[in-house]
Amino acid sequence: MTVRPADRVALIHLGCARNLIDSELILGRMAEEGLVVTGDPSEAHTVVLNTCSFIGPAREESHGAIRDLVERKQAGDLGAVVVAGCLVQRYRRTLERQYPDVDMFAEISDYRALARNIRNLSEGEKHQRYLEGPGLREPRREGARLLATPGSYAYLRISHGCDHTCSFCAIPSIRGPHRSKRPSAVLEEAEELIAAGVKELVLVAEDSTAWGRDLGTELPALVESLADLDGDARLRVMYAYPNRFPWDLAPLLAEHPKVLPYLDIPVQHAATPVLRAMRRAGSGDQVRRTLDRLRTEVPDLTLRTTVLLGFPGETDQDAEEVVDLVREFGLSRVGAFTYSPEEGTPGFDLDGSVPEDVAMARRDAVLAERDAQLARTQTGAIGTEVEVLVDEPPDPDGGVIVGRSLHDAPEVDMVTFAEAPEAAVGDRIRVRIEATDEEHNWIATQVDGDRA
Repeated sequence: MTVRPADRVALIHLGCARNLIDSELILGRMAEEGLVVTGDPSEAHTVVLNTCSFIGPAREESHGAIRDLVERKQAGDLGAVVVAGCLVQRYRRTLERQYPDVDMFAEISDYRALARNIRNLSEGEKHQRYLEGPGLREPRREGARLLATPGSYAYLRISHGCDHTCSFCAIPSIRGPHRSKRPSAVLEEAEELIAAGVKELVLVAEDSTAWGRDLGTELPALVESLADLDGDARLRVMYAYPNRFPWDLAPLLAEHPKVLPYLDIPVQHAATPVLRAMRRAGSGDQVRRTLDRLRTEVPDLTLRTTVLLGFPGETDQDAEEVVDLVREFGLSRVGAFTYSPEEGTPGFDLDGSVPEDVAMARRDAVLAERDAQLARTQTGAIGTEVEVLVDEPPDPDGGVIVGRSLHDAPEVDMVTFAEAPEAAVGDRIRVRIEATDEEHNWIATQVDGDRA
């Protein structure tokens, strides 16, 4: 393969939705520098890798991707490699020594400077090999983004950083303490996204329910302001912390027509001894009371959560409490992970480590209960009608779209496959659920060609 024209660049994104926003900002800055952005790395002269380092598997994926790109460069199939993001921020200059064939490294930095240096690199001009972060990112509005989402939805970051001191988590050391964006900045970004045709704004942050406390306000005020904007975009709230929950959010989830009755609230565990070892505020009983109250105040609420199994000191009984929590609350949207010791965190050298095979078995037990709840809820909906937001257009063969109901957040939950040959991305269509597939996604048909 020959090396592509020097101005052609591609970006490979790894990690969470918050990191995807950084990727979109990098893409936007590169386009502004006159670089030709392609979605196919095999067609690019320069590939930018935006890394993740949250847990061990994410770091392994990032290192594997770096090695693959370096091998492509050494084989002459790629002109230049740029590595950016969380992994660089966390390990700083060590990656520069580990991967001498990488052309440029960038911490979580000034993306305009990054794009300018990528342009210089592509033109064979002098460029910086290492871009240090300029310090904590100010909580101001984002610049223009080149959206990597389908256009039906977009992520809206409302704050940076986290003030919690969870003993398993390195995010505060990477992203810094919590800083809320001012309401005007968030609203301006939302208005631009809505004007571009986005139909679902997915609110993200390291801790979304901490928004506003440093400004003398709280999240419900922002959510209501966003929901009251002109247009028909709806809101979905992700990454809510279960303690100090802003309860004025509950009536908005229950009653506002543009606030989806869905909440992502990562509880991490259900056993009090483990929660305390994790340095999570509260207890297992408080977790249950919070979920109980949410279900009471928002009767049609879909809850999503994340749990961590195999934390040092966890017993079989502790792990069984997590299974019981999933069963008790009928939780069908659950992410379950095993503990990964993170350098620089208080949990790194704790006593009582859990063997990997034991941790995996505990995680699998949680996922098995999750799947039982998922099968129950998904098959129970067969024969009913629901509204879905179209994320992918009809395929040319069967006219089948890929969409999501209000119960499903993008990338992490279920999808709906529906015969709707005339639908377009961003349409809201009504479908009848006919069956489920092996992964519990809905199979459906459009009802009377309706389009919202």
